[in-house]
Amino acid sequence: MGMNERVQLQQGDLWRDVRPGEVILEARGITKRFPGVVANDHIDFEIRAGEIHAILGENGAGKTTLMNILFGLLQPDEGEIYLRGRRVQFRSPLDAIQMGIGMVHQHRKLIPAHTVIENILLGHPQAGSVLNLKQAEEKVAALAERYGFKVDLRARVWQLSEGEKQAVEILKALYRGARILILDEPTSALTPPETERLLEAVQAMAQDELGIVPFITHKLPIVLAISDRVTVLRQGRVVARMATREATEQLLAQKMVGREVLFRLQKPDVTPGEPVIQVENLAARNDKGHLALDGVSFTIREGEILGIAGVSGNGQHELAEVLAGLRPVEQGRILFAGQDITHLPILDRWRLGIGYIPAERIDVGSIGDFSLIENVLMNYYFDEGFVRQGIIDYDKAYRLTERLIVEYNVATPSPRVKARYLSGGNLQKLILARVLSRKPRLIIANLPTQALDVGATEFVRNKLLAAKAQGAAILLISEDLDEIMSLSDWIAPIYEGRLMGMLPAAEAKKETVGAMMAGLQQEAYAS
Repeated sequence: MGMNERVQLQQGDLWRDVRPGEVILEARGITKRFPGVVANDHIDFEIRAGEIHAILGENGAGKTTLMNILFGLLQPDEGEIYLRGRRVQFRSPLDAIQMGIGMVHQHRKLIPAHTVIENILLGHPQAGSVLNLKQAEEKVAALAERYGFKVDLRARVWQLSEGEKQAVEILKALYRGARILILDEPTSALTPPETERLLEAVQAMAQDELGIVPFITHKLPIVLAISDRVTVLRQGRVVARMATREATEQLLAQKMVGREVLFRLQKPDVTPGEPVIQVENLAARNDKGHLALDGVSFTIREGEILGIAGVSGNGQHELAEVLAGLRPVEQGRILFAGQDITHLPILDRWRLGIGYIPAERIDVGSIGDFSLIENVLMNYYFDEGFVRQGIIDYDKAYRLTERLIVEYNVATPSPRVKARYLSGGNLQKLILARVLSRKPRLIIANLPTQALDVGATEFVRNKLLAAKAQGAAILLISEDLDEIMSLSDWIAPIYEGRLMGMLPAAEAKKETVGAMMAGLQQEAYAS
């Protein structure tokens, strides 16, 4: 595309007189290769005005690569992109933004110390040298009112809930003139009420003839509830394209994974045994020195799963670290099988039988430049069966890693491959294998299925249930309310560092748990 045509498109000719149902973006034959991997293999894809178009696929199927190409973050090796029939080339995200494409990433791109309006205006390509803040606020406020977003434009981002941060990201894209909006896992960190409000806003945008959306999510019920069409990717190729009204959860999952996926988990019938972990009046601070846990108490017995349900940032991350020994306790105590371990070092906790599956599978759960063997050894280097007089038995470690790769279906050509070459789902399986293979009495599972596809999610959940059947006590921390309700025996919603109650999972209602996660009601504890 020449410079004159680009200027014309930026001046608004491109979006004049858009008709409902018109194809406004078309990708033809998009191909993108990385060393040893074809991420996108001749993908054809289109977006129509006023439709919500969902994109599904396993981890590594090529969804994010395709969207990054449509937003100018990556350049295709082959293929062409058309906006309303005109061929375009995005050399950077700035090109895409100027031509009416906005993208809201799964991980927020906001500056916490700045206000909402500052984040929306920051880097705006048309802000000019003199900023009329009042005029900008009025325009953003009008957008927020139109789509039902309630957010204080003068508030600092760090003061906002996850739902409010999501609204800021969307308002930023709309303020920049987005007519096609890409949402990547938009509901992953939201409470049920926040999710409902977001979906209502998305539907309102579609009614305004925006091209919404390459709507990327692993949550199939949301796809069925909100989208008009679905495109499914597998191994970099389009394997299905259909109207949503023709789809079911089972069909979409089968297309994604290439096999039947069982959505109904068979919870083992286990009679809870003796208390494994007892937490009494626990208090701890976060990295900023603020109180993150405030008087938390609970007990988990053998063969029991306690689900901690909450929106990110309400103390559940600090709770996991305190129990694992990674964060100091300010008040209260922790008993493990009757022994006080409140100030016990991490390694001693591992030896007692505590297993920790961290939420940060890359930064905490693994070392990317270490081989899979060395990553497995992170839970075995102190074991006398693998270390004699300070010397590690690498042959034995190799055989163990090889067995775990097979048992946990980790896709890798060799145990000697570096961990950073595994997909997110396969890395999570390796961490799970490393922890569960030691048969811990207590499993701390922090966001164990976060950002995993339906196949990997099914696998991880079944492994946790198998550990429960063998008598393990499990603390399950999840932001997925469906996961909490389907796996747990007891549910404890957490809000601002306090447990809002203790509910038997068999009797809990999603609306009640969601309200408690938002701090709107509190239930009396049951034992």
